[in-house]
Amino acid sequence: MGDPPGYGALIQTHYGEDSLRIPTDLDTSLVLLRHGQSTFIAEDRFQGEAETPLTELGRQQAQLAGTRLARPAVPPALPIPDSAPIEIVHSPLSRAAETSAIVAAAISQAGGGSTPAVRSEASLSEIAQGEWEGLHRDEVERRDGNLLATWRARPLEAHAPGGESLDEAAARARPALRAIIDRLAAEQPLAPDTIVSPVAGYSGVLSPDRPWTLLVAHDGIFKITLLSLLGLPLEVFWVFPFALCGISIVELRGGRAILRAHNLTEHLAPLEEAAALAAAGASATSEERGGAL
Repeated sequence: MGDPPGYGALIQTHYGEDSLRIPTDLDTSLVLLRHGQSTFIAEDRFQGEAETPLTELGRQQAQLAGTRLARPAVPPALPIPDSAPIEIVHSPLSRAAETSAIVAAAISQAGGGSTPAVRSEASLSEIAQGEWEGLHRDEVERRDGNLLATWRARPLEAHAPGGESLDEAAARARPALRAIIDRLAAEQPLAPDTIVSPVAGYSGVLSPDRPWTLLVAHDGIFKITLLSLLGLPLEVFWVFPFALCGISIVELRGGRAILRAHNLTEHLAPLEEAAALAAAGASATSEERGGAL
């Protein structure tokens, strides 16, 4: 059967009939921002859905990310409109909620007090890690080394005891993602003579006032989000890393998703320089430690 009018081709993914459809006349962007450093990341502990607040460094990271997103046209310009997002959608976990509040305040200040709508979305919570949540990486490796190794190598075949599988996490995240895209479509002021190019970077008009949405969430659920948008299978779950307060931008045009930027962290340079001096001789950065999932 053919696609319904106004919709692009079905994105064939691991989920078959549950795949995303992106309207062909949509000209918008999704910006993915991982939360700042949390206490469990600083302590090298697995997080999952455990409540673990931002550290002072995490709040500083969020402030720098907010300042960057508030002024996207400042060189080097971000590939999003020089305007506030239509909404900021965040995971309900405190580390993401606090990050989103800091970013919203920065955008509001830059926009003369106009604050974008901010709302919590339970489906953007991190992948649950069950019995591993709160445990130090060394303890998880001691107790479940083989299972952890399988999770890292073949993530569809294993997950934390009592935690979520990738299929389960994707099943809750994808409907929320579709709803977010629908809200973007409803906000788009598409003029009758606007030409929308099927692929970014080719002939066509990028509307300067096209809407965009900011998502603030977690490494694991963002991996699923990005793979779902790009039509890639969950088997490659570990391909896309998400740094703390790193910025990724997905453009939705011509019925498909195009990754325009991934894991931008230049705005964090002042903190990274200071951290490099403080952590000289350490074995790993906070992004590399076991708190990601």
